[in-house]
Amino acid sequence: MIMKRVAVTGLGAITPLGNSVPEFWSNILAGKSGAGPITKFDALKFKTQFACEVKDFDIEKYVDRKEARKYDLFTQYAIAATDEAVRDAGLDFAVMPQSERFEVGVIWASGNGGIGTFEEQLKEFYDGDGTPRFNPFFIPKMIVDIAAGALSIRYGLHGPNYATVSACASSNTAIISAFDTIRLGKATIMIAGGSEAAITQSSIGGFNASHALSKNNDDPRSASKPFDAQRDGFVAGEGAGALVLEEWDHAVARGATIYAEIVGGGMAADAYHLTGTPADGLGAALGMRKALADAGLQPSEIDYINAHATSTPQGDLSELNAIATVFKNIPVHVSATKSMTGHLLGAAGAIESIISILAIKNDVIPSTINTKTLDPQIPQGLNILLGSPVHTRVRYALNNTFGFGGHTASTIFKKAE
Repeated sequence: MIMKRVAVTGLGAITPLGNSVPEFWSNILAGKSGAGPITKFDALKFKTQFACEVKDFDIEKYVDRKEARKYDLFTQYAIAATDEAVRDAGLDFAVMPQSERFEVGVIWASGNGGIGTFEEQLKEFYDGDGTPRFNPFFIPKMIVDIAAGALSIRYGLHGPNYATVSACASSNTAIISAFDTIRLGKATIMIAGGSEAAITQSSIGGFNASHALSKNNDDPRSASKPFDAQRDGFVAGEGAGALVLEEWDHAVARGATIYAEIVGGGMAADAYHLTGTPADGLGAALGMRKALADAGLQPSEIDYINAHATSTPQGDLSELNAIATVFKNIPVHVSATKSMTGHLLGAAGAIESIISILAIKNDVIPSTINTKTLDPQIPQGLNILLGSPVHTRVRYALNNTFGFGGHTASTIFKKAE
């Protein structure tokens, strides 16, 4: 069977560094941090009192107030990011014949779904008289698949429609699944990405209990320091990233702008621990090797790796050991943009895919901020970028994501040619 080529023709983003792709990308290149004190609730009783929150978000720019009340914040972020991606791709589904919309689908990811809605509704129940007066939209606001459903309804899309959940690998998994759907001829266009709105009391409290979050309350902006000898955990983030993937010939025929081509995806498992990662990075290495094999590439052909690199002591070393295993002595550029965005959990893969794509499009690799002294346990020979962005030709970029449960997912993008 001849596999179809798949182009990336639209990008959209809601992030702690801006609510559009141009603003987000500009702040990434400027090395800005999105971290600050938590404003969504009183965090003074928590061990961690800061996060990378989305700023100045107004859902009524996209839907009216009545409609907005039907959606948890993670779905609102999904709508906003996807609206930008669809406009960016030059698509107008309102005028597209229904028969063509049969071939357009949505695969959308989230690690936590409507955790804010869940928390709010249970608090109202237990603080009340015990009478179950739940919001009729409680369940559809909460469930993880509802963002995918809401997007298909919004645009009238009848193609494949579902959610992927693999913790922090969720949106990379969605992108790989959408890529496979198109190249196997099961759709012409797919909207893929992920969203997360998990800066809530239960989420921050839960991650604190698992010793995953940084507790650097005195200096939130420098708290996310991947690979640093003094790193103490990740910084929670929120937002959404959306990609429009399109069958290559279809994109060319309609004169679409092509950002990049997606050429490979690999998924694997650590099969090791519920939350921890193995020291040798076995699952991560396997996922990267599968992505390379899928793309028909040698490790030496990759120019840039956007590392998962959450800033946890165990996780960073595990990934770098995996990269050293797969790429051996190849000095591929490696950077960790979570140092700026924080960790968007289930949306991380989509946001970092956008960064990888724009690195290819613009031939510039973002750097890692905040890292001052590299952990002496890091394998020798790795080309970890610190300081300023690097201007260099980027033909292929690989994006890593790993999640609780041992899920690993790696995607490879190629310069459009």
